[in-house]
Amino acid sequence: MRHGSAMRRPLTTLMAVALLAWQSAAKADTYPSGKITLVVAFAAGGVADTVGRLIAQGLTERLKQSVVVENRGGAGGNIAAQAVARAAPDGYTLLVTTTALAINETLRENKGFAAADLMPVAVAASSPEALLTGTGNAAANLADFVKNAKGKPVNFGSAGVGSGSHIAAEYFFKEIAKIEATHVPFQGGAPALNATLGNQIDVLATTLGGAPAAQINAGKLKGLGIAAEKRAGVVPGVPTLAEQGFPGLLAASWVGVFAPAKTDAKIVAALNAAINETVKSPEVTQKLTSIGFDPIVLSQGQADAMVKGEVAKWGRMVKALNLSVK
Repeated sequence: MRHGSAMRRPLTTLMAVALLAWQSAAKADTYPSGKITLVVAFAAGGVADTVGRLIAQGLTERLKQSVVVENRGGAGGNIAAQAVARAAPDGYTLLVTTTALAINETLRENKGFAAADLMPVAVAASSPEALLTGTGNAAANLADFVKNAKGKPVNFGSAGVGSGSHIAAEYFFKEIAKIEATHVPFQGGAPALNATLGNQIDVLATTLGGAPAAQINAGKLKGLGIAAEKRAGVVPGVPTLAEQGFPGLLAASWVGVFAPAKTDAKIVAALNAAINETVKSPEVTQKLTSIGFDPIVLSQGQADAMVKGEVAKWGRMVKALNLSVK
C-alpha cells in the first residue's frame, strides 16, 4: 500500500501543476476582464503621474476596461515598487515609476524587493537631465560656468538626495568637470526651482521636462546644458554637455510601466501593445513633446534590455560617488 501511495503523490503533484498552468493560460486568454490599477510611485502632479494618467486613459480606450491611477509615493519610489512586486502576477496591478527604480537598485539598502522582482512592460517617455541657473548668473552656458567656478565655492540644488538629478550632477562636477560643488537638497522639485528663480543657489540639477523647460522659454532661467545625445526640441537653444567639451554623460529621467515578474507573457504582450499604441497616438505624442519629453516605443524585450542597462549605468555612478541611502 505504501508503494502505491508513493506512486500516486508525484502523479497528483503533476496534475496540480498542470491544472495551475491551464488556469493561468485561460486567464491570459481572457485578459483583461476587470479593473486595472496603475500604482504610480510618486505624488500626483509630477512627471510619473502625468505620464501615468495619459497611459491609463489610453489603456482604458484600447483594452475596454476601467484603468485607475493610485498614487503611492514614498521612499524614493520604493513603497509602490515593493507593493507591486508582491502583488498577484495577473496583470491587474501595475507599477508606473521612473529612473528611480534603476538608481535604487544600488543606492538604497533593504528595499524589501529587487529590480528583478518586476518585469518591464514598456518604457513610454524620457527627458534628459539638465543644469540650469538663474538670470543673475553671468555664465551663458555650462562651459562658462565651469570656467568661472574654478577655485571658487559653488553649489547645486536638486529635488533630493538620491534623485537622478542629484546623482547625475554630482557625477558631472566631480568626475567630469573636476570642480568642487556642494549639493543642496530640497524637499521636491518645486522648492528647488523657486530657489533657482530667486538666485539662492548657483545651479539647479533637474529633469528638463515640465516646469524647467517652461521657465527657460519664459526667460526666467538659463539652460546651461543637457545630458543628451542631441538638443531638445522644446529648448533648442540649450546645448548638450558633449557640445561644450564634456562628453561621456548621458542621463535621463524615463517613465515606465512594470508588472510582477511572473506575469504571463501573453498579458505583458497585450499591455505592451496597448501602451505603445497610446504613446504613438498624435495627441499623446504632442502632449509629451510639448512638456519636454521624448515619446518612446519599445517592444517588451527592448524595454527589458533598456532597464537592465539603466540599472548598470546608474549603479556605476552611485558607486563612483560612494553614495548610499538606508
